[in-house]
Amino acid sequence: MQNNTITKPLNQNKMKQTAVEWLEERLNLSIGDELKPLRGFFVIAKEMERQQIMTAFTQGDIFGSDYFDGVNITEENYYNETFKSE
Repeated sequence: MQNNTITKPLNQNKMKQTAVEWLEERLNLSIGDELKPLRGFFVIAKEMERQQIMTAFTQGDIFGSDYFDGVNITEENYYNETFKSE
C-alpha cells in the first residue's frame, strides 16, 4: 500500500520553507550525523534555489504580475520576507 500522506514542514514559524530546506531537515532527522559530509552540497543547493526564486519573482514582476503594483519590493526583499528564517 502506498503512503500518500503529505508531510508538513517542521518549522512552525510564519516563514515558508523551501524544498531544499525541507529535504535537508528530513534527511537530518532520518540519518543525523551521517548527513554532515553533505552539508556543503546543501549550502550550494540553497543558494541556487534562492537565486531561482528571486529570478522567478523578477520575471513575474516584469511579465505581468500586478500583485506587487505600487509596492516597492526587490527580489532580495521578497525572498528574505518569505523564506529567510535567520
